[in-house]
Amino acid sequence: MEGIEHRMVTVNGIKMHVAEKGEGPVVLFLHGFPELWYTWRHQIIGMAANGYHAVAPDLRGFSDSESPPSFTSYTSLHVVGDLIALIDYLGADKVFLVGHDWGAQIGWYMCLFRPDRVKAYVSLTVPFRPRNPKIRPIEGMRAFFGDDYYMCRFQKPGEIEGEIAHLGSKEVLKRILTNRKPGPPCLPKENPFGVKDISPIPLPSWFSEEDLNYYARKYDEKGFTGGLNYYRALDLYVSCEDETNWELTAPWTGEQVRVPVKFVVGDLDMVYTTPGVKEYVDSGAFKKDVPCLEDIVIIKGAGHFINQEKAEEINNYILDFIRKF
Repeated sequence: MEGIEHRMVTVNGIKMHVAEKGEGPVVLFLHGFPELWYTWRHQIIGMAANGYHAVAPDLRGFSDSESPPSFTSYTSLHVVGDLIALIDYLGADKVFLVGHDWGAQIGWYMCLFRPDRVKAYVSLTVPFRPRNPKIRPIEGMRAFFGDDYYMCRFQKPGEIEGEIAHLGSKEVLKRILTNRKPGPPCLPKENPFGVKDISPIPLPSWFSEEDLNYYARKYDEKGFTGGLNYYRALDLYVSCEDETNWELTAPWTGEQVRVPVKFVVGDLDMVYTTPGVKEYVDSGAFKKDVPCLEDIVIIKGAGHFINQEKAEEINNYILDFIRKF
C-alpha cells in the first residue's frame, strides 16, 4: 500500500510485526481492539509525506505479531516493555506517540512509566483514567453498567470467542467497526453484536469492502484471543498468585501525566458518551491529572474509529501538534 514497508523485529522476547514508511523523527502509532496496524494506513502515508518516520506495529497478540498463550502476559508493563524495546531497535531517543482505543490506554501507561521516551502524545478517543486504589476496574464496571457491558463480557476465556465464531468474524467486525451508537457498549447474549438484526448494515464511505476483508482475513488467521487478553489482564479470572494491571500499576496511584498531550474525540464516540467520561474531560479534572494537556478537540458527528472516519482531519491535528516540538 503506497510504499508502506513491513518487517518482523524481536522485542522484549516476542516477534513483532511492524509497518512503516518515511524518514525523520519517529511517530509511533498504537492501535486498539479489534484493530491492527492497518487502522493507521492513512496516518502512515500522511506522516511520511511530511517528513516523519511513521511506525505502526501490530501489538502483541494481534495479527502477525507473536501471541503469548497466557492472558497474564498482556499487562500494561508487558506491552510498554515491547514498545520501549521497539524504540531502542529503531535507534530513537524519544518518539511522538499516537494512540487510539486500547492503544490510547497503552499510550497513557507509556507516558506514566517512561515519560523520558515520549516527546508528545496525541490520544484519540480515550482520555487518561487515573487509577482507583479502592476498586478493580472490571468490578467497578460490572457494578455500574451490568454483566452485559462489553468489557465484562470479554472476561471469561473462550466464551466470547465462541460467540464470534458462531456469528462469523467478518460480520462481527463489520458491526463493531461501523457502530455509531453512543453510550456504554453492551453485548446481550441473545444478540451480542446485532448480527441477528434483520436490517443490513451498509459500509460507510471511509471503510471499504477491501478494508473489511483485510481485517477479517487477519482475524480468521489469528483469532480474537490475543486482543481480548488485554481486557482479561485488567483484574478478573486470575488466581491469587497472578498479577494484573490494577495491582502492577499501584506505584503510580495519584501520579500525573507530565508530557505534552493533545486529546481528540468524536462527539458520538462510545467512550466519550459513556456516563462520567464527558464530565471528566470537560470539567477540568482531566487537565488536573494531565497538567501538560494543551488541547482538547471534539469533532462533531464523528464516532469511535475517528482516525479512519476523519483521516485527513486527524492527520492535520497530529501534524499541527507535533510540529511544535
